[in-house]
Amino acid sequence: MKIIENDRDYREFIGIIRGRSEDFGIDVIEDAKIIIEHVKKSGDTAVELYTNRFDKFQKDTFKVSQRQIEESADKTGRPFLDALNKSIERIRRFHQRQLEHSWKFQDDYGVELGQLIRPLERVGVYVPGGKAAYPSSVLMNVIPAQIAGVKEIAICVPFPDGQINPYVMAAIKAVGVEEVYAIGGAQAIAAMAYGTETIKKVDKIVGPGNAYVAVAKKMVFGVVDIDMIAGPSEILIAADDTADAVFIAADLLSQSEHDENASSILVTTSKALPGKVQTELNAQLERSTRKEIAQKSLENYGAVIIAADTADMFGRVNEIAPEHLEIMTKEPEKDVELVKNAGAIFLGKWSTGPLGDYAAGPNHVLPTNGTARFFSPLGVYDFIKRTSLLNFTEGGFREIAETVEAMAESEGFQCHAESVRVRKRALQII
Repeated sequence: MKIIENDRDYREFIGIIRGRSEDFGIDVIEDAKIIIEHVKKSGDTAVELYTNRFDKFQKDTFKVSQRQIEESADKTGRPFLDALNKSIERIRRFHQRQLEHSWKFQDDYGVELGQLIRPLERVGVYVPGGKAAYPSSVLMNVIPAQIAGVKEIAICVPFPDGQINPYVMAAIKAVGVEEVYAIGGAQAIAAMAYGTETIKKVDKIVGPGNAYVAVAKKMVFGVVDIDMIAGPSEILIAADDTADAVFIAADLLSQSEHDENASSILVTTSKALPGKVQTELNAQLERSTRKEIAQKSLENYGAVIIAADTADMFGRVNEIAPEHLEIMTKEPEKDVELVKNAGAIFLGKWSTGPLGDYAAGPNHVLPTNGTARFFSPLGVYDFIKRTSLLNFTEGGFREIAETVEAMAESEGFQCHAESVRVRKRALQII
């Protein structure tokens, strides 16, 4: 990991980590565009072509039967199923608190104004199914949609070489989704966005994927809604002299093992801590089953940033706006008040990031690459629509008519103003 002690090196490093997600590559963009247009035009025929080409998988129908889901899920063991069920319980309990409700009020003239909360009707969930197969992604994307009241949820999960991941199928079975399709990549995103003979068009697409999936989601945004463009995983640990180097090293590795583009950062006011953490990283790396991946991640996108004081440390935190922020200081509950930008905040040495990835309850679909400055974690609120409600009485109309007429005329919209005037004439208002 790089040791950064001056502003020039810090700025250079920020540019490097920001660049991880800014350029998907011309080839990826062009290929995704071709695939989307082909699926849009040819439907199932195009989906079948790309599924056979990329996943080496051919089938009479993309629809995964309940029997397939159940038989595959049964291959997992009781310890996993117990863990799955406990995770589901905790995730549901947390997300239930995010439910929004319709509201309305009356003003002094009896005018009723309000907001209607309605769930989206149909949502598509993309779940990785190759080497990166995550049953936790099923839980985090499906459960908030169910709590919001979404009636139709369709899952697309690739079957590379025809192989079915039993843990993903067990998660799908546990949350009760029955509409599942064995397709992945940009073709799955296009199928959900535009619809095919087999797959009905959705209103929103959520879920992580590779570069082709990310680009495809970006391209279909506007035709459908999407959750966000997910970048490589990242963690930032803000620590002082009281922090445990063993815990810090373990938590940095927990994110760097994701892939070579993951970013793991320690920002500290301590002069002694960086050396202790580096020693621990070296020792723990040797025991890692994903040593090569984690090592490349730390070499390319890992850093220890030396801060002048607590204010400087959290100034860096807010600028980086990390996906996962761990605060390991003497008073984390006090220091959290200094945080403006972060996807998820973990306070104290017992609140390690992986708890949030799986079973704590909050969603693990988090903004990355600095987008925590304006994006929020996935939640129930992402699966609802807010509609304004206006119900005017005659008295309410009389009170606001001249105001609206004047505003419309100031903008040059004569017909807007006239829609008010015809009612004024009907009421004989001069």
